[in-house]
Amino acid sequence: MDHYTARKRNEYMEQEEDWDRDLLLDPAWEKQQRKTFTAWCNSHLRKAGTQIENIEEDFRNGLKLMLLLEVISGERLPRPDKGKMRFHKIANVNKALDFIASKGVKLVSIGAEEIVDGNLKMTLGMIWTIILRFAIQDISVEETSAKEGLLLWCQRKTAPYRNVNVQNFHTSWKDGLALCALIHRHRPDLIDYAKLRKDDPIGNLNTAFEVAEKYLDIPKMLDAEDIVNTPKPDEKAIMTYVSCFYHAFAGAEQAETAANRICKVLAVNQENEKLMEEYEKLASELLEWIRRTVPWLENRVGEPSMSAMQRKLEDFRDYRRLHKPPRVQEKCQLEINFNTLQTKLRLSHRPAFMPSEGKLVSDIANAWRGLEQAEKGYEDWLLSEIRRLQRLQHLAEKFQQKASLHEAWTRGKEEMLSQRDYETASLQEVRALLRRHEAFESDLAAHQDRVEHIAALAQELNELDYHEAASVNSRCQAICDQWDNLGTLTQKRRDALERMEKLLETIDQLQLEFARRAAPFNNWLDGAVEDLQDVWLVHSVEETQVRKLVPSRDQMLQEELTRQQVNERLRRQFAAQANAIGPWIQGKVEEVGRLAAGMAGSLEEQMAGLRQQEQNIINYKSNIDRLEGDHQLLQESLVFDNKHTVYSMEHIRVGWEQLLTSIARTINEVENQVLTRDAKGLSQEQLNEFRASFNHFDRVSRGLALWGGGLGGWLGGGDQGQSLTSAPQLQKRNGMMEPDDFRACLISMGYDLGEVEFARIMTMVDPNAAGVVTFQAFIDFMTRETAETDTAEQVVASFKILAGDKNYITAEELRRELPAEQAEYCIRRMAPYKGAGAPAGALDYVAFSSALYGESDL
Repeated sequence: MDHYTARKRNEYMEQEEDWDRDLLLDPAWEKQQRKTFTAWCNSHLRKAGTQIENIEEDFRNGLKLMLLLEVISGERLPRPDKGKMRFHKIANVNKALDFIASKGVKLVSIGAEEIVDGNLKMTLGMIWTIILRFAIQDISVEETSAKEGLLLWCQRKTAPYRNVNVQNFHTSWKDGLALCALIHRHRPDLIDYAKLRKDDPIGNLNTAFEVAEKYLDIPKMLDAEDIVNTPKPDEKAIMTYVSCFYHAFAGAEQAETAANRICKVLAVNQENEKLMEEYEKLASELLEWIRRTVPWLENRVGEPSMSAMQRKLEDFRDYRRLHKPPRVQEKCQLEINFNTLQTKLRLSHRPAFMPSEGKLVSDIANAWRGLEQAEKGYEDWLLSEIRRLQRLQHLAEKFQQKASLHEAWTRGKEEMLSQRDYETASLQEVRALLRRHEAFESDLAAHQDRVEHIAALAQELNELDYHEAASVNSRCQAICDQWDNLGTLTQKRRDALERMEKLLETIDQLQLEFARRAAPFNNWLDGAVEDLQDVWLVHSVEETQVRKLVPSRDQMLQEELTRQQVNERLRRQFAAQANAIGPWIQGKVEEVGRLAAGMAGSLEEQMAGLRQQEQNIINYKSNIDRLEGDHQLLQESLVFDNKHTVYSMEHIRVGWEQLLTSIARTINEVENQVLTRDAKGLSQEQLNEFRASFNHFDRVSRGLALWGGGLGGWLGGGDQGQSLTSAPQLQKRNGMMEPDDFRACLISMGYDLGEVEFARIMTMVDPNAAGVVTFQAFIDFMTRETAETDTAEQVVASFKILAGDKNYITAEELRRELPAEQAEYCIRRMAPYKGAGAPAGALDYVAFSSALYGESDL
């Protein structure tokens, strides 16, 4: 019995033995106690061939009192005094009282003289003290003893029965159903409980009394009428009578103890299996999500338009902000569940959990790294594609603008060059037409560069895989074809004008003579020609158009200036927040790392501090959300550079995810330490010693941040475009001993390690071959012999009791002895018994017990 139980027992005994001399006993209670205590004493005295008739008279000389104590204790008391004088009687009673006191019972207010004088109240108090010490005190159920243990035993036994709710040792027994339920639970053949009625308390009580006396050798200690007619039956009388049932079913208690052990073992196994199933389910779902997501991230088929690519970017932003964060939490929870499960398995001496193929923590970590690599490549490609489309859009607009200007300039030129106006023109007109044609040829030559620029733009659009390259090529070809045709027509017109000029010059010579004779007419004709020439030299329309383009260009430049000013404001707004958030996250990561490395105080204090840190981190999430909003505005404005900060949104996201993961893992480590401490009874001083030893040989620099050690490591050496997805591969492990460090630690503690022995130990502390030893595994190894735990042999022995010493057990026996859930669990998992002489449906509990502990045989 532990110190706590002994203390509680003594407190209870002192309370029960503190009899008040002046307090009058309730007449109804006195009657019940007199009858019950007399019957209880006689149930033991008859073993010595005697009995008492009157409880206050028959114990006065102390002889039967001493005999009663010898019978119930199995020990010899001092020889009684044979005299009949008062002092002889007092001496004998004192010998009895001294024996009671020697059993650790403090008698209060009970003296030998009062017993010798026949004081009924004191005599009943003394007998109750004896009953309490020898019939009730040693009752123990699930770490409770005496009265509480007996009450718990009654509650557990009667729990399945209708109309029974045992809460005390008085009113809960008035209708007799609780007593009948106790009998039926252990001997269902004696009472047909289904036929009992709650409204027949006297019938129920008498049935219980008669059956108990006839078949269980429990004398009738109470009267049904007294119990029913008393508002609150005497508690001591009821407890005395009920304790007789407890001892009568002592054999059944052995089976109950065995069933309790099995239930405890099965509960541990069921909880572990539930964690295994949850791990497998969560791992499958996470791996399936990764399997579905990676092809999407690896798809590098671009969209033809900027708007379509921006939708892709929006989808990716939703993925990073909405879809991935829950998966990050799932991955972290998966690792936490795995570590907790392995801790519980080690504490219960079960074999380490080995996930199904492809679902190891390392498999998930590898898949996650593949996801993040694909994610980084996808984001780089998205931004590259958007920049390409941005340039394409600019080139396309430029092509369209220049093509339109050129087409507007060429409009009507072919018709003009195809005119035959020179056929009816005079020599001066032809010469004027030639001058105009020469001016046109100069203009045409100047436009050659524009056509070549248009062709170059079309070529670049083709090289950049512009989605409307076909229409661009068609338009460019039309322009080139038209240009060639203009050149041909220009040359033809020049030739025709020159021929016409020569012809008219000949005619002019012929007409010279005529002209001299027709001077007035020639003067008029010359004036007309001059008038005609003045009309052809006017170019006011083109000049007007140029003047209009200047203010239009000014407006475009002003709009672009405004847009760039807005973009700059967005850059500075994002940078101001990022430059505050980035260092805050890094500082928190380092702070959590320091907490994990140098935890002080009790585990509960550590947990409280970590929970507070976790809440502070969660409360900071609104700042990340605001930064995401500013980042979205930048992307929508097609701004992808920011000279005002070294922190990109991707850096902040990865840092935030690592911070959440870090605090969750650290909290889980403390939770597992609590499990280990409670299971193995470790003190805080022992845990501190373990931590100091572990830290001494864990040579990893505790100052390294989880983001790769400072800003340089975090940002990949200053490259603002580098993601942090590779950071875990670059950093040293934190809070984990390498095998060489662990070996040095063991040697320093006096272990004589050869290669084979050290390899065996490593399989214990690193069952999944991760190549490191965690602090939790270190504690488990150092305390591996200290925990009290069930073994396969103990479980087999417990099943053997339930099976009635048979080598097999039946489903009926399991359902009778175990709670329904545990019974069905065993029935589903036990293999058929293959030995001879077993009935159909017999189950092999030996193989089942071995499997619980990962053993092939016993």
